[in-house]
Amino acid sequence: MPAYLDLDPSEILPLSLKHNFWTWSAQARVQPIPVTRAEGVHFWDADGKRFLDFNSMVMCSNIGHGEKRVIEAMVEQTRCLSFAGPGMATAPRALLGQALAEITPPGLDRFLYTLGGADANENAIKLARAHTGRPKILARYRSYHGASYGALAATGDPRRVAWEPLTMPGVVHFLDPYRYRSVFHRDRPDVSEADFCRDYLNHLEEVITLEGPQTIAAILLETVTGTNGVIVPPDGYLQGVRALCDRYGVLLICDEVMSGFGRTGKWFAVEHWSVVPDLMTMAKGLTSGYAPLGAVAMQQAVADTFGDRAYQGGLTYNGHPVSLAAALATIRVMQEDRLVERAAARAPAFARLLREMGEAHACVGDVRSIGLFGVLELVRNRATRQPLAPFNGSSPEMEALRRRLLERGLFAYTHWHTLLLLPPLIISEEQLAEGFQIIDEALGETDRSLSA
Repeated sequence: MPAYLDLDPSEILPLSLKHNFWTWSAQARVQPIPVTRAEGVHFWDADGKRFLDFNSMVMCSNIGHGEKRVIEAMVEQTRCLSFAGPGMATAPRALLGQALAEITPPGLDRFLYTLGGADANENAIKLARAHTGRPKILARYRSYHGASYGALAATGDPRRVAWEPLTMPGVVHFLDPYRYRSVFHRDRPDVSEADFCRDYLNHLEEVITLEGPQTIAAILLETVTGTNGVIVPPDGYLQGVRALCDRYGVLLICDEVMSGFGRTGKWFAVEHWSVVPDLMTMAKGLTSGYAPLGAVAMQQAVADTFGDRAYQGGLTYNGHPVSLAAALATIRVMQEDRLVERAAARAPAFARLLREMGEAHACVGDVRSIGLFGVLELVRNRATRQPLAPFNGSSPEMEALRRRLLERGLFAYTHWHTLLLLPPLIISEEQLAEGFQIIDEALGETDRSLSA
């Protein structure tokens, strides 16, 4: 803790509650964890209790906490140049663009820097509309693209409902290829992967046809759906979406805010299906949470739209040199420590541990993962697949599960009836096993509560 903050740890929580307004929370019921420090895959609260971080804080700390190489890069940049305007060229801006061009899919080598994922997605939408001259954006119902007004309009999940009507028109939503709860295959749960994929691509093409291809600027999708269930697309789906975009002159925007920077065992999830989007958004793992930063990677053809035409957009802190230095250092750490390869190597053990939870506990209806990006989907009844919490809601059982995990020192994210698991990429197999042992114990209590 900085020396100038002469605050007793016991005062962090009451003082924070007194003066702060909390996001995603009813103010009278908010219960934040008073965090004092973090290192590696752990963080500690004001009482000195240690938590194993199975959510990478907010799905962002891919390289783990307290990485000195990133911290030192930020400190040095602050000493050298603590701020430069968004229209200025700086050393970290020059070097980060070069570094990103080396790790992004071929052709995505022009970068617009933003403050985070939400405004990265909004800028991608602006770029697509300007490039095509078309107004509409197609996005999926189980998507989440950010909480600012434009990103929230593109979001399909219920987080947008509280603020409707939203001010960005022209968004049309379509269905996700969600096999466990497929609306097209309720009477055919054993449908083949090829037929499942084809049916959802046919659904998307029908929406394109009905909306009018000439009105659609882009299809925006999370490459792997994140907080709404870690929905991994079937083989052929992303390639099929790319083909539809090419057929109808529609741009493809892939939101890699959560799935990028090694989370899936590749630098970016699109690499699993050898698909190159026209625009790709990123944040979170871009700096591993050490500083706020997002970015839009774009094809040269999109950038050329603004060769002689001003791009009307930008914020004061776009291209902040300290954030750019943090991103550059994060990429170098990932390369030096081979963290993408490490995530891929950990993936089989991670998948096995998830599978074992599914086999051991009646309350687990389905498990899904790719790399170190996983979910346990919890149900009251495996036969009926009734969720353990209602859509867009919680339940006493889910609240109790979260409490049990925290009591045992595991920090994980519960969303409706799912338990999302996204540990830092530096995690060891022993630490994975430790976390899953805690989950195993907590789910055992959930099983017993449901059978009582």
